[in-house]
Amino acid sequence: MKKAILGKKLGMTQIFTEDGLVVPVTVVEAGPCSVIQRKTTEVDGYDALVVAFDKQKQNRVNKPDMGAYKKAGVEPCKVRQELRLENCAEHEVGSVITCSVFAEGDKVDVSGLTKGHGFSGVIKRWNQHRLKMTHGTGPVHREVGSMGANSTPSRVFKNRHMPGQYGCEKVTIQNLEIVKVDADRNILLVKGCVPGHKGTYLTIRESVKA
Repeated sequence: MKKAILGKKLGMTQIFTEDGLVVPVTVVEAGPCSVIQRKTTEVDGYDALVVAFDKQKQNRVNKPDMGAYKKAGVEPCKVRQELRLENCAEHEVGSVITCSVFAEGDKVDVSGLTKGHGFSGVIKRWNQHRLKMTHGTGPVHREVGSMGANSTPSRVFKNRHMPGQYGCEKVTIQNLEIVKVDADRNILLVKGCVPGHKGTYLTIRESVKA
């Protein structure tokens, strides 16, 4: 992976191409990300950059994290993450990664936390059909229904679609296209949708399948 950056989802809109086609895009505030630590193979066993994004008040950062920010000479931020880039040696501690590392037409993978829906039933969680509304079915019509035979195997098999926690999990959408890069405002327009609600923190990295 040669380039990656942290960002925040601002919402969705649409733009028009030169051909007059409407393209739905997600507006992402990408960077600037400050490098607060550089991990090396000699010391840590692998090469990586620890970057910080989205500044916040100093009194909201604990003392160990504040020490790391002061050592790097960087203002405290809300999000820290490791990026395993191939060109880690090119970035010094205290340097800044901006959205200009990407260009229009680049293919990227976007990772983020999906919207949380809490404890959900099988219709909402797995898109199953409801039961019949007549002929003795009820009083519950949105329940899971039959789960298998009675005497054999006398249990419910694993991995059956059942009610439970829905959403709030890390998801990666691959091969999304960057439609526009606005380096002055640190904005990326990504074609299509990305995980999460407005304000979700995202990791945008070079696509592995492009």
